[in-house]
Amino acid sequence: MPTHTFRELETAAYCPRKLYYRRRDGASEIPDEIESIRRLAREYERLLTDDATLLAAPIEVGPDEYRDRLRGLRERLADWDALVAPTATDAYLEGKDARGIAHKVVTGQDGPAPSLVFAGRPPEDGVWEPQTVRLVAAAKALAWERERDIDTAYAEYPAYGVIRRIEVNARRAGVYRRAIRTADSIDGPPGRVRNDAKCEPCEFSDDCGVKTRSLRSMLR
Repeated sequence: MPTHTFRELETAAYCPRKLYYRRRDGASEIPDEIESIRRLAREYERLLTDDATLLAAPIEVGPDEYRDRLRGLRERLADWDALVAPTATDAYLEGKDARGIAHKVVTGQDGPAPSLVFAGRPPEDGVWEPQTVRLVAAAKALAWERERDIDTAYAEYPAYGVIRRIEVNARRAGVYRRAIRTADSIDGPPGRVRNDAKCEPCEFSDDCGVKTRSLRSMLR
């Protein structure tokens, strides 16, 4: 069985110290509010037509703008139908290097692809780098299982009515491999990140003042 989960590699790319604390304390349950946002990714067509469902939905933009965004996606995305009616949901994938859950496996114009659903805000363009790592991990695991190349993946931000298609290219694969090396190297609390914006929402912020580092990490 692969050593790392998709989530661990995403966390390694985001903050190695956070991954250390997660390993120490064990996996935490996914909050209900995140699950409720993820469920939106299975209700796009209903959100386009059912006013009551839309008004009750945990969306982060106004209802009219939200529907405009979904209509735009329906017109632009070649794989819209595949995303609305995926081949599989919450599919467990196990690859050579990582394992985890793909919220959707879609069969689009270019063949199968994983889609991951994120509860937070999307960047202006593309996807956040740690999320790129998770997407590449899912694509490579699906490729390993299907014994074929998987060149694309989807990131869905349903609270914002945004879906982004990414190519699994050499640059993104390099970021993924770097996250694997980071996860492999952690045997004690790594150094703190220099980005307080990452620390403010972190569930381990109270513990993160620990200055201790392992001998191995200090010698790297």
